[in-house]
Amino acid sequence: MPFPHATRGQIIGLLGGSFDPAHDGHAHITREAMKRFGLTHVWWLVSPGNPLKAQGPAPLHSRMDRARKVMQHPRVTVTDVEARLGTRYTAETIAALRARYPGVRFVWLMGADNLAQFHLWQDWTWIMENVPVGVLARPGDRISARMSHAARLYRRYRISGRASHLLGRADAPAWCFVNVAMTAQSSTAIRAQGGWTASSDL
Repeated sequence: MPFPHATRGQIIGLLGGSFDPAHDGHAHITREAMKRFGLTHVWWLVSPGNPLKAQGPAPLHSRMDRARKVMQHPRVTVTDVEARLGTRYTAETIAALRARYPGVRFVWLMGADNLAQFHLWQDWTWIMENVPVGVLARPGDRISARMSHAARLYRRYRISGRASHLLGRADAPAWCFVNVAMTAQSSTAIRAQGGWTASSDL
């Protein structure tokens, strides 16, 4: 698959992860992110592997196939761009995409559970300083995310949920936390229940 197509002026949300496997919860937060944050498109960045996880995920091609079945939307692209760029960490990926797509505005998307541990990410302050960040609440993660190190350190750069549609055109640092009615479905639970193997269909 070639690099995704993008043109100047587009506002592209980046949703990264192992997607092991992708599920309806991922699709739901993607649609909500487009609506809430003023995004023109979203790219699912299916990672070769997660540096914070000791055990590797299912093969990349299997996770890509599953993701494409789960997320079918004309403005959403499922891509293995991290594998093509050879980047390992989110900050490296964002820097490479900004260099490759001048004039395109990128917004990093994450669940509230990731915000709670964001300070453990490689070069996380660089991410906050260089792209807007959209945070979508997941069940049980609201309080820990709001009290996280990242949320406290960048408190004055937070855009209110009522103004979330401004995030896509905001200059970093800027972040927004929105509450979204979400399912408790997770990739971990699907794997634990035996509902996902490399050859699984939906």
